[in-house]
Amino acid sequence: MPTDLKRRWNHNTHYHRLVLAALPANARSALDVGTGDGLLATDLRERVPEVVAIDPDAAVLERARASEADVQWLHGDVMTQSLPLAHFDLVGTIATVHHLPDLADGLSRFAELTAPGGSVVVVGCARASTVSDYLVEGVGILQHQVLSRTRGYWQHSAPVEMRFPHTYSEVRSIATATLPGVRWRRLPLFRYLLHWTRPAELGRGAYAVSRRFG
Repeated sequence: MPTDLKRRWNHNTHYHRLVLAALPANARSALDVGTGDGLLATDLRERVPEVVAIDPDAAVLERARASEADVQWLHGDVMTQSLPLAHFDLVGTIATVHHLPDLADGLSRFAELTAPGGSVVVVGCARASTVSDYLVEGVGILQHQVLSRTRGYWQHSAPVEMRFPHTYSEVRSIATATLPGVRWRRLPLFRYLLHWTRPAELGRGAYAVSRRFG
């Protein structure tokens, strides 16, 4: 990634490292859902030979294309776009799933696009509703203040939606019901992490994912 892109810091780019850390060994392909300005896709392309990045906002996607990264940029909706099933070694997304009409359907869609042994990684946003949530957000406020001063805060060009349909507890419950074995982690900078690995023993294209896994 060009140096000027590497210097761009915000709550989303801060957690790129968590998505990159989830790449399976010898990963060959990755899908970035809701790519926005394309920074995560560009980071992934430094490590993976094939990266597909999809976003429904044509204007934002044009700015991503300007990065000249060797990425396949797709204008479309991940829920309806024709994409190869059981193909991607990593399906990653940051601050996107709250835009989807239904969280469970979105997670199921990510899972059906993931190759056996591959990972689904979601860094998402939700509403605080418990004392624990508010304590973590307090830490996040302090972290934001320190890092904004030391790194500078970069505002991305993608549309911002601050109305989150689910609480953190609801997200965890939905994810657990949809993707058995999913790992959950609350993150300080107003985010959460979901990490799920598709069972390796299932062959590619072995089944189509419905609303829930069983």
